[in-house]
Amino acid sequence: MIPWVQLDAGSIPGEGDAMRLMKRGDEFSIRVGSTELMNNRLSGSERALATLTCARLRDPARARVLIGGLGMGFTLRAALDALGPEARVVVAELVPAVAAWARGPFAHRFGESLDDPRVELRVEDVSRAIQSGPARHDAILLDVDNGPDGLTSRANDRLYDIWGLKRARWALRPEGILAVWSGSPDRRFKARLGRAGFAVEEARVRANGASGRRHVLWLARRVEEADRRGV
Repeated sequence: MIPWVQLDAGSIPGEGDAMRLMKRGDEFSIRVGSTELMNNRLSGSERALATLTCARLRDPARARVLIGGLGMGFTLRAALDALGPEARVVVAELVPAVAAWARGPFAHRFGESLDDPRVELRVEDVSRAIQSGPARHDAILLDVDNGPDGLTSRANDRLYDIWGLKRARWALRPEGILAVWSGSPDRRFKARLGRAGFAVEEARVRANGASGRRHVLWLARRVEEADRRGV
């Protein structure tokens, strides 16, 4: 068995733990402590987060999309494949080391995605990008931490509480979509989305696309008050 080798580590802003980049042969893993956050062999649900969302957009050719969490770039690359030439994608990554790995050990996997003229990578908390202005995005894709049941940063909880969801709704254009990745189901969070003004669709997607553990995606469309009342 080929042993795991640590290639690098980076601090998580506001937290004591480090995020570690591990390699074994051609397999990469990003971990915090003993918990694996992502693995390049398990990308099916991260890709689906983008493809399922973009398929539901009214105008994917010109969409404005915000992605929370760069990770290994699976969601970004899938979004670029599904969006048109006039689309724009902002990626907000909290951990500076993750952004650096995309230009270093992961450069061969990212390909030209970070140099795509449609893409802007910001090293910042996605909460800041969400609060930058009202009705700016056609879609907000959150693959942050482990979903609503966070592992790496307590500050991420504010993305998923009722006020965080209302801020996301405020940042979306009418009929815009908030898409959330999660490692496991959460009925309370699904209900919270509804209370925040979203019509919610839940999808279960295999981790590697064909087999393995099922991850959960919530595709939450912003609805207006009149629609919610059935007027």
